[in-house]
Amino acid sequence: MSTVLEAAEEASARGRTAAAYALLWLSGMSLRLTLLAVPPVIHLIRSDWRLSGTEVGLLVTLPTALFAAAAVPGALLVGRLGAVRTLVGGLLVTAIGSALRALAPGLPALLATTALMAAGVAVMQPALPALVRRWAPSRIGLATAVFTNGLLVGEIFPVALTEPLVFPLVGAGWRASLAAWSVPVAATALLVAAFAPPVPDEAAGAAGARRGHPAWRSGLIWTLGLLFGSINALYFVTNAFLPGLLGGRGRPDLIGPALTALNAGQLPAAFLMLGVAGRLERRGGPFVVAALLALAALGGMLLSSGAGVVGWAALLGFANSAALILALALPALLRPPDEVAATSAAIFTISYGGALLLALVAGAAWDLTGDPRAAFGPVCACAVALAGAAVGLRSRGHLR
Repeated sequence: MSTVLEAAEEASARGRTAAAYALLWLSGMSLRLTLLAVPPVIHLIRSDWRLSGTEVGLLVTLPTALFAAAAVPGALLVGRLGAVRTLVGGLLVTAIGSALRALAPGLPALLATTALMAAGVAVMQPALPALVRRWAPSRIGLATAVFTNGLLVGEIFPVALTEPLVFPLVGAGWRASLAAWSVPVAATALLVAAFAPPVPDEAAGAAGARRGHPAWRSGLIWTLGLLFGSINALYFVTNAFLPGLLGGRGRPDLIGPALTALNAGQLPAAFLMLGVAGRLERRGGPFVVAALLALAALGGMLLSSGAGVVGWAALLGFANSAALILALALPALLRPPDEVAATSAAIFTISYGGALLLALVAGAAWDLTGDPRAAFGPVCACAVALAGAAVGLRSRGHLR
């Protein structure tokens, strides 16, 4: 009898683990589906409303600003409501905000609904590392790789599938397309609400809210912020300025392939890390290797005069993706369960704010010199900072 009960309990545990991984993957994908639904239809929005370049830039960069501004409120919600409830709420807000974009009568309303959508994503981001810590305490590296794999796939799906799949289903209009990409996010919210594995009750009123406040005086938080911010800036700023670099060389034909390679190059690392993340967690060496690969890729892009830039862009995407997965696991690895969300929120605030600031610095460098290559000086500095942050964490015993 005891053997049967043990077998049933083991099967139940396996089922909970499988459900946790599936929900983490779907939630990770939902972090980016609605965000990346805009680039494939931005030309339609611009044509309908005759938007200026500045207005397009505002629409595209607004979510990143919200990621920085709303991360800490998200951690406070995790402390007060619990990670599962916060995740479900963030998914619903993301889906609703994205769907409401389809009804926007003009740019101000579109910006407001985009801000609502981005706030939902920002709330979700600190909840996911907290759930990794509670759902998979002995497999943090793997669980982080799972939800990051979903995130990266979520960056590819809207770009790859909007025209060939979504347009034939709902019509080739930007409103219906944006609404359509909110459907899988809403479905994920329902699945998390229905099938989330049980976790200890995290909601503890004011005490829980206090746990959601980051320890801003902690050197660890700022070093982790520098580490993650360097990875973020490498990706976002390169995406922003690679077209200008290639256009300045008279190779606009390479812009599409290079950007595709930069983003698609993340996927091989995302799948590779599913197998090796557990063995690499809390190690400083992989971050240094990723930084060196990023520097080599940036140098190759700056020095390449032809199609080789596409291969270098793919290498940068690969290195950045591997570092991102390992970095996202660190709050859950280094902090107690009830501090993971607050630590993650602080890191997101520092890193996304830093990425926006670095984009401004890179743009100013281009404007001052008249040479688009100058924009990549701050990007190269990010690769150096990534290695330096990893060495600093290792010297303090946080990494091996």
